[in-house]
This record gives sequence, C-alpha cells and structure tokens, in this order.
Amino acid sequence: MRLIPAIDLKGGRCVRLLRGDFAAETRYDAAPRDLLAKYRGYGADWIHVVDLDGARDGSAVNRDLLAELAALPGVKLQIGGGLRDLQSVERTLEAGVARIVIGSAAVTRPDEVVRWLERFGPERIVLALDVRIDGGGTPRVATHGWQHQSELSLWDAVARFEAARHVLCTDVSRDGALSGPNLDLYRDATARLPRIAWQASGGIRDARDLDALAACGTAAAVSGKALLDDLIPLEELAPFLPNA
Repeated sequence: MRLIPAIDLKGGRCVRLLRGDFAAETRYDAAPRDLLAKYRGYGADWIHVVDLDGARDGSAVNRDLLAELAALPGVKLQIGGGLRDLQSVERTLEAGVARIVIGSAAVTRPDEVVRWLERFGPERIVLALDVRIDGGGTPRVATHGWQHQSELSLWDAVARFEAARHVLCTDVSRDGALSGPNLDLYRDATARLPRIAWQASGGIRDARDLDALAACGTAAAVSGKALLDDLIPLEELAPFLPNA
C-alpha cells in the first residue's frame, strides 16, 4: 500500500478542515511549495492536492498555484476540487497534473464523467466519493465540498463507471478528526469491488492505522493532518513511501 500525503488549499494557504466543515479550519504556516518538497523528501511519489475553494464554489482562486505545484519535479500530483466541466478538466491536465480527482460531477453528471474516462483513460482520473454512513450502515455519497448529502450509495455510485480504476473514498465523519479510519468500510469496499484500486482517507492517526488499511486491501492511504502535525515518525512511514 502507498501513502499519499494530502495538501488542502484555501485562499492559497495550507489548511485542514474538521469533518469537511469550512467553519472548522486550521491554518498552517508551511507554504504549499515547501510542504510538497518536504513530502517528496520523505519519499512520496504521489501528492494529493485539494482546491477547497473550487470544491465549495467552483472558483479558480488557486489555479496559478496548482499549476506551479504541478510543474515541480520528483512527484506526481492528483488534484481535485471544482473540476465539474470538460474545460476545467482539460485545463488541469494540460497544466501537467498526472491525475484529476472528480467528485461532485461523478454523482450529478455520471454520463459526462464516463465520457471523460473514455477520452483521458482510467489512469488519469480518480473518482472521489465522500460518504457518510447512514443509520442502516450504508455509505451515502456527499457532494459539493460535502455541503450536500445525496441518497446515492457508494456501491451504486461506483457501479455507474465500468471503466473506473481509481476511487478515493473518504468517511467525512472521520476526516481531520484523528479518530482512526473506517476499516469496516474499506474491507467492504475491497471485497465488493476488487477491480478498484481503493484510496482510503479520513481518520489516519499512526502507522498502526496504515498497517490496518494495508490489511484491508486498499491500494493507497491519503493522509493530511497526521502528517502536517508530524504525528507519525518518519521511520514508521517509510514502508509506505516508495522512494524512502
């Protein structure tokens, strides 16, 4: 399993949200470029970057910064947040981004996203399906920066995309909370849909969580807060960083 460090951007700065709440924001002093260099130095070969402004309202506040980060050598970026039309998808890929992350559009306009998968290929697109677990234990997909809750289940959402290879699934209730990942969710996901290279996100606290996610069969773990706060010793991260 690969560890993919996460960098969340809001107004050009590195931040973390608690459970997707824009009112519960923690700002970090590290410049995005410096943080990317730090993770590259750890041995990461992929970095996950979220444009929170784009995710919330589709604005292009961070467009120039994203292009700058994509041009840096040594790591590949998967970038998401507000990529809801073909023009923004093309522009982001042309900026040198290795993969785009598609969230809301995968729920609201699945037929269009199917065409993007056909056009750009399944290795260039990650479907980001962020979920809240309902009273019956079913993961239901949230959209638009987690501000809108749908009745669509995670399983029905993924079933729309036969060509999809990469799916990033976040349990919103655990995001930024350092409460541990939802292992039951990822065990279920990998058992139901083994063709998918699942990326797990939300709640990672320590190397034991990374070991547990690897045991679930996930292809990657995306971590933001635990890495920003230096909660996991580098030697414990090394088994999950290809270039360590």
